[in-house]
Amino acid sequence: MDTPLNNNHPTAPAATPAQEALDTLVVNTDDAAALDTLAGSDVLVPVPDDATDEDIADPHAVALPVLDDPEGGQVVPVFTSEQELTELLPSVSRYRLVPLAALASQWPPGDLDLIIDAASPHGLTLTSEGVRTLLVR
Repeated sequence: MDTPLNNNHPTAPAATPAQEALDTLVVNTDDAAALDTLAGSDVLVPVPDDATDEDIADPHAVALPVLDDPEGGQVVPVFTSEQELTELLPSVSRYRLVPLAALASQWPPGDLDLIIDAASPHGLTLTSEGVRTLLVR
């Protein structure tokens, strides 16, 4: 008796252009095309629990989820996909989709780092200066 093959196995979703750019930047941090792709990508910004309804409703403002870094600084986590978000922060129930370049162009002053896809092998951390210089292209 022949048993048919079961080809209905779930597969991992295809990498987004932003994830491909991050993979490239792991190997070559000066890759201009990857930086341009990353800057032109949308990222998921978790909505902080203490964000007001007004903050959430304003299309021109984004409440940043600031987390304490174990090394003493502060970071803002953003993600390239829902899967990346839920793997690291499964309790987050709301997020905003924001163009990364727009986020970078309005980056607050001070020492606030940006971390993209923190838990993945292609995760990237940018200092405040890196956010302003590398992503505002």
